[in-house]
Amino acid sequence: MNLFSIETGFFKLDGGAMFGVVPKSIWHKLNPGDENNMIRLAMRCLLVQDRNRLMLIDNGMGTKQDEKFFGHYYLHGDDTLEKSLNKHGFTSADITDMVLSHLHFDHCGGSIQWNPEHTRYETAFKNATYWIAEAHWNESQSPNPREKASFLKENIIPIQESGQLKLFKKGERFHPEIELLYTTGHSNQMVHPIIPYKGRKVIYLADVIPTMAHIPTAYVMGYDVRPLETMKEKQAILQTAVAENQILFFEHDPFNEACTVQQTEKGIRMGELVRISDL
Repeated sequence: MNLFSIETGFFKLDGGAMFGVVPKSIWHKLNPGDENNMIRLAMRCLLVQDRNRLMLIDNGMGTKQDEKFFGHYYLHGDDTLEKSLNKHGFTSADITDMVLSHLHFDHCGGSIQWNPEHTRYETAFKNATYWIAEAHWNESQSPNPREKASFLKENIIPIQESGQLKLFKKGERFHPEIELLYTTGHSNQMVHPIIPYKGRKVIYLADVIPTMAHIPTAYVMGYDVRPLETMKEKQAILQTAVAENQILFFEHDPFNEACTVQQTEKGIRMGELVRISDL
């Protein structure tokens, strides 16, 4: 098995929303905001190669949205999904499994693109099965008011129409060796693959711990639908990570790809910085 970190570009969100009750005087030191308090965030995905399967976990926000949309979220940087795949010798056509942690636009927008004539949407991964937790898919079809703006129909419905959609229930897996952890604090039944790799375990955190700065228990996003549940889920994930020396993979951290964690007098904190390519 091989793992590759895939960068799809950067975007911006409100720093206060990203850090919830944490005051600006603290979060600004961790991820400085611009004149509008917007902070830079990555959209980092994980590519898993195993025998004849090439499995991509999440795919960023894509490029199909209009100017108004990108005016809100400031997509920027030199990295794109296709360029990052090419860097490792792959293309989007090589992806056999597109695994989505959840269906918020910054995690699944790259699933769908315009056709060459720019007349209709089509799947960006023609040869892939799109794996989505059934309970989360159902949530996206009738979203609560808090999440409605993050579930964009153009990112979701074309997957179903393509015939490439595969819904799975708890207990089912897209790969026999990859365990799936579910969380509900950020969004109902968000999925976190736990990948055995070279004697270690790499956990894909998605939005339960979006950046390394969010490791402290109280550092919870204002976007979470159940913030108290997020805190409990974070604590359980971090305790396991300490006990098993797991590697935490951060989807949104603009500075750090991954790290280990350790118990300290102040609680669980960052241990060692890790790069997947160095494992």
